[in-house]
Formats: sequence, structure tokens, C-alpha cells
Amino acid sequence: MKEIRWHGRGGQGAKTVSRLLAVALLAEGHYVQAFPEYGPERAGAPVQAYDRIDDKPIRLHCAVTHPDLVVMLDAGLLTEVPVTKGLATDGLLLINSAATASQIGERLHFRGRIITVPGDRLAAAAGTRFANVVLLGAASRVLAEPGLETLVQAARDGMGKLSQAAQEASIRAIRSGYAAIDTQRRVYA
Repeated sequence: MKEIRWHGRGGQGAKTVSRLLAVALLAEGHYVQAFPEYGPERAGAPVQAYDRIDDKPIRLHCAVTHPDLVVMLDAGLLTEVPVTKGLATDGLLLINSAATASQIGERLHFRGRIITVPGDRLAAAAGTRFANVVLLGAASRVLAEPGLETLVQAARDGMGKLSQAAQEASIRAIRSGYAAIDTQRRVYA
């Protein structure tokens, strides 16, 4: 089983990308769970969302405490939330930051694997202000599943309430996050 913990602030879309990832994985035949965890519900408050992925039914129904992947939508949370707590020793921290992985590792006093993606910049270049979809594409790439086109289709289906222009910008952002992963250059261990 793979377990993912998403960290963001209320309104940044951690719950949304957790759900979109689960829908895409379900379409590829996996068993999945996706669920949020809120503190005080207000915009800007720290929130977490979780995914579980397996090839057999998932019987566990609790928060993810030992994730294989932690995805940070907002680097500002690094000083507010213990983001590496419970991270598996061979796990990965994927973070929306223009800083280098080694800078983040030093700041956190964390010697594990880190990949940074300049999500805010990539989102703006794609025509959206939401870095969550950039990190969704990046997470898909580091997980090696779901396939990019399956993820794009899940996003199209899940973003039906958005304007066509907003949907297309989000799809561009997903693709840019997927393409941004260069583990040779960005991994710190």
C-alpha cells in the first residue's frame, strides 16, 4: 500500500487534488481512499488530505501517519506543521518551493529525499493561480502512476464547474508539474 499526505492551507486545494489523484488511480484499477482532515475550517488554516493506494481492498480507516510521500502545497507551512513527522525512511517530501532541495533539507534538519518544484511559478506560466494542480502532476510522476493522460481525464471530469479557460489552464499546470520532475537535479538525501 502507498500512503500520501498532502499539506496546504484552506482554499489551496489539497482536498481537491487528493480526490483527483484517487479518481485517476481508480480508473486504472486500483483500490483507493481519499479524505481530508480539517482543523478550524477557515481560509488559510493548515489542512491535510490523504490518499491510500493499493491493488487489494483497503481496510484501514484512519489518518495517514507513516506516509510514503508528503506533498507540500505551501512552503510557508514548513515552520508551522511537522511535515516530516512519520515520513517513511525511504519516503519522499515533494514541496512547492523555488528553493533547492538541499536548502529545504537544511532548514528542516531532514536527511531524507526531497524534491522541490516551483509550483507557483509553473502555475502562473500555465495561466492559473493554483499550484495544487502543478504538484498533482509532479506527484503522479514521482509515484509513476497514474498515467498522465488518465490524470488529465480525471481532472477534466472533476473540473466541470470551471470555465473552459480555467480547465485548460489547470491541465497545462498538471502537465508542467509532471514534466518538472528531474530527480537527478532536485533530489536531496
